[in-house]
Amino acid sequence: MKSLLSARPTLWFLFLFNLVAAAVAPFVVDGAQGVATGVGMGAVSLGAGSALLRDDRQRQPA
Repeated sequence: MKSLLSARPTLWFLFLFNLVAAAVAPFVVDGAQGVATGVGMGAVSLGAGSALLRDDRQRQPA
């Protein structure tokens, strides 16, 4: 399971999907639940994005 979650296509999907969902959730769901959903999805998106950046830095030759 770890190899699937750390694959670049999976990270890109998690990053983009959760970024869009975080931006749209407060407009679709009213109140605190929409804000909490947006914050949670945004956190997942930031985590996937940081994993993508960390992976890029490790692949570049020094």
